[in-house]
Amino acid sequence: MTAELSDQPILLLVDDDKTFCKVLKGSLERRDFEVLVAHNLEKGMALAEQYLPEYAVIDLRIGHDSGLELVKKLISLDTNTACVMLTGFASIATAVEAIKLGAIHYLTKPTNADEIVKALSKNEGDVDVYINKNPPSAKRMEWEYLQKALLHHEGNVTAAAKELNMHRRTLQRKLEKRPVKE
Repeated sequence: MTAELSDQPILLLVDDDKTFCKVLKGSLERRDFEVLVAHNLEKGMALAEQYLPEYAVIDLRIGHDSGLELVKKLISLDTNTACVMLTGFASIATAVEAIKLGAIHYLTKPTNADEIVKALSKNEGDVDVYINKNPPSAKRMEWEYLQKALLHHEGNVTAAAKELNMHRRTLQRKLEKRPVKE
């Protein structure tokens, strides 16, 4: 059952960083959104079912959970929900999966409310997007490949490590590192 809040559009913000959520919530409310905040996947799913938000801003990593699950859930509830995926761990594999699941945009942290609002209102791609002329480094390519294997196994580190012919703890250590800067 859908609950009513106000005449403002409802935006669901799901991120485990409480300080980030507090600041972003205030900024988005000043831009006329009714903002619902969750710091874990379960609460985010419960709010999504209860309020059917028009917009959602979801972190890719919510604790040890994947925000991709929530994108899938939101789109299954309402295909018109505009979802933006945020991440500090950007990879091509996760960007592609987020878009395939129904997200309309994918932003890397740090970001601000203006960039998020702009992304929420985008209906189509941007042909003027900057294309880097330098290929990614070998370390960056390795990190991307590990992320792709992990996604293929739906976050199961043991199965991904087995596929990669790598010890599970080695894969965990490599995955906990931030992506290599280009």
